[in-house]
Amino acid sequence: MDRPDRTTVLLIEDDDGDAVLVEELLHEVDAAVDVRRVQSLAEAKAALHGRTCVLLDLGLPDTHELDGLRWLQENVPEVAVVVLTGFTDEYLGEEAVRIGAQDYLVKGQVDGQLLDRVIRYAVERVRSEEIQRQLREAQIYAEENARLERGLLPTPLVSDPSLTVVARYWPGGQRLLLGGDFYDVVESADGRVHAVVGDVCGHGPDEAALGVSMRVAWRTMVLAARPTTEALTTLDQVFAHERHRPSLFTTLGMLSIDPSRTAGRLYLAGHPPPLLITPDGVRPLDASPRTPVGVGDGSTWPSHEIRLGDRWTVLMYTDGLIEGRVGSGDERLDVFGLVQLVEAALARDPRQSSDRLLEEITGRVRELNGGDLDDDMAVVALSWARTA
Repeated sequence: MDRPDRTTVLLIEDDDGDAVLVEELLHEVDAAVDVRRVQSLAEAKAALHGRTCVLLDLGLPDTHELDGLRWLQENVPEVAVVVLTGFTDEYLGEEAVRIGAQDYLVKGQVDGQLLDRVIRYAVERVRSEEIQRQLREAQIYAEENARLERGLLPTPLVSDPSLTVVARYWPGGQRLLLGGDFYDVVESADGRVHAVVGDVCGHGPDEAALGVSMRVAWRTMVLAARPTTEALTTLDQVFAHERHRPSLFTTLGMLSIDPSRTAGRLYLAGHPPPLLITPDGVRPLDASPRTPVGVGDGSTWPSHEIRLGDRWTVLMYTDGLIEGRVGSGDERLDVFGLVQLVEAALARDPRQSSDRLLEEITGRVRELNGGDLDDDMAVVALSWARTA
């Protein structure tokens, strides 16, 4: 049986004398190698599992020249391959290295130490190449993550110095790529401040790209001073055209705050309600229900007029914030659990900043969940107070 601390080699050689010679050479130098021999590529296909290196004879009865090497590269690229050639076809060994073999040896010109060293170097070369491949993939993921982050997590366009905007985003499950959660805050020319938070169902680069297109389309419509219902209808059309599966949908919450900053209008499309924090307490802001973006009639957008008062903070978020577990059971935090967390944080420090409040709340949510959340989480806090 193969021992785990030894290199496992599959010798594909149809010549009995050459096969015995290879095994004897390795035995003479006490190489830490376990060899299994087969006589054809057909036999090798059933014996490759668990092998880290293949010694491949190019003169097999069921292959022609480099065909066996090509099959190994296509089907078991993680296995190191050392080609064995005769003196008259040494050129094939050089060609084999050019197309992917780790090394080649000429029969009759090999001793035990050389054979052992070539096998070990071939295995390490494959491992090194795999590490380099993983590093390249990690770099690509990081670059893609940065591009998506720039698209999903914008800089708010707000000129009103009395309005404070704080935002946070956490990818769920420690994924390398962002999900489809997005947010934006834009002040239009008429003095209204518009905020949006959305969540494309699913995770991965496709959903993240959808989230970027949704956010950019929304910002474009707001900056173009289009009516809110027209902007949301356009958003629904963009989503329907851009989604890669017809079953995808996006939940969305949008708040338009009057220039007076004491009132606003709320739109909810399958999205959890924002929280309104005032000196009188914390409560969810409800609006007439509507199906998510991408589901149902894209031209109807019910809304609800809300009174904000003279001192307020509105907390908008995606459902990742409230779907974390509470304890070891299946109980979820939910909206009213979030209300209690906010109330408890304010009871400890009623005058803490929005930035500090978000840090405390999100930290407490992860603590209750027993670690990082499974879903992505985007949170935006808008705060305003009337000055004397």
